Amino acid sequence: MTDLKNPQESTKKSLGSLLGSLPELISRLIRGEIALAKTELSTKLKEVGVGAGLLVGAALFGFFLLAVLLTAAVLGLSTVVAPWLAALIVAAVLLIITAVLALLGVKALKKGVPPTPEKTVASVKADVTALKGQGTYDSPQH
Repeated sequence: MTDLKNPQESTKKSLGSLLGSLPELISRLIRGEIALAKTELSTKLKEVGVGAGLLVGAALFGFFLLAVLLTAAVLGLSTVVAPWLAALIVAAVLLIITAVLALLGVKALKKGVPPTPEKTVASVKADVTALKGQGTYDSPQH
């Protein structure tokens, strides 16, 4: 009969131990969610920075394109020979560079905007649902 009492006592100790460790587990969970949010925001902000830098580069090359086109117009009016043709070739190359940088910049900006930690928000919602006991905890796909 003593064998029957021991499992009940160990169950009570386990339940008490579990309840005692609950604050530490919740604290660890919150710290993990905060770390995930920081990582996700950092990644998105880097992508925004790269996109903005590429758009600045596109704007700079666009300015050079305008200067070359103006030079080509002046040279084209002054002579009808090779100098303006050379300026137009340079302008065409600058136009291609500008278009590529602009497209890459827009693509990079779309990846980072809006800079919200979507995975972390979903994970926190799942954690709250699990803590309330309103269903099973399904870890969000990372």
